[in-house]
Amino acid sequence: MNSPCQRSLAIVRRWMKFNLVGAMGICVQLLAVYFFAFVFSANALVATTLGVEAAVLHNFFWHEHFTWSDRRAIASEHATFVLRLLAFNCTTGTISIGGNLVFVSLLIFRAHTPLLVANAAAIAACSLLNFAVNDRIIFRGHNNVVPALNGPARLSARAHAEIPAAKTAD
Repeated sequence: MNSPCQRSLAIVRRWMKFNLVGAMGICVQLLAVYFFAFVFSANALVATTLGVEAAVLHNFFWHEHFTWSDRRAIASEHATFVLRLLAFNCTTGTISIGGNLVFVSLLIFRAHTPLLVANAAAIAACSLLNFAVNDRIIFRGHNNVVPALNGPARLSARAHAEIPAAKTAD
C-alpha cells in the first residue's frame, strides 16, 4: 500500500469500521445510561460516566478484533493486550468520559436537552479525536504496544548504539 490513493482508501475503510463499532458503542452507552438513570435513579452525570465506561470497554474489544485487527499484537501476549487496554482506557476513556461530562452538563443543565439526546451529541463531538488517538497511538501498527508503556524495548537501533545500557540489555 504505497500510493497516496491507496493510503487514503485504507484510512476511509478504517474510519468506516471505527464508526460501525462506534454505532454499536452508542447503543451500549445509551442503554447503560438509561438503565443507570431511569432504573437505578442514578444522577445524570454518574449514569453518563458509567455508560461511557461500558461503551469504552465494548469498543476496545471490537477495535482490537475488527477495526485494527491487522495491527493487533500476537494473541498469546497477554501483557501486551492488558497494556493496550490500559492505554486505550486512559486515552479514549479520558477523552470520552471528560468530553461527555462537559457536553452533557452543558446540554442538560444549560440548554435543557434530554439526557439521552445530550449523550448522543457528546459522543459525536468526541468521535474524531478518539479516532486520531486510536489510529496514531493505541493501534499504531507493527505489533507494538503504546510507545510510552513499552520502555527501552522499543528503542531504535541508533539509540541502542548510543546508550551503553541499552546495548547490554540485548
